[in-house]
Amino acid sequence: MNNMTEQKADQTLRDSAGKVTERDLETVLDKEQEIERKVRASGALREYLNAVVSMFALIKAYWQGEYREIPWFTIAAIVAALLYVFNPMDLLPDVLPFVGLVDDAMVIATCLKLVKQDLSRFEEWQQSSMTSPRAGDNGT
Repeated sequence: MNNMTEQKADQTLRDSAGKVTERDLETVLDKEQEIERKVRASGALREYLNAVVSMFALIKAYWQGEYREIPWFTIAAIVAALLYVFNPMDLLPDVLPFVGLVDDAMVIATCLKLVKQDLSRFEEWQQSSMTSPRAGDNGT
């Protein structure tokens, strides 16, 4: 019954990413709690919770202008994947027992493969910005 393959997930994600707008980015940020709640509550998605949290941190930093050293495609792919998770009527409706969230998990997994390096660089930047002194702070 699960018609979602890695190739189909990749194509779905790339097609959707090509259509992402700044308004979609706003929508995802507005729905952050709902999306994270869905990921937390789903066995198929739960293993991706930390990645989803990092994805949200990245798009928030991008949106706020704090981190711009990233290709738009990475932002768009993350937004597209999170919108896919948010949409209950995607390729396999989420209400279908056992398989309804499998396609969501596959889209998140595919997104992570596509943006892995950029997400890792962001996480490194995030860690270094937390440990480095702020501008104007002389450390005293």
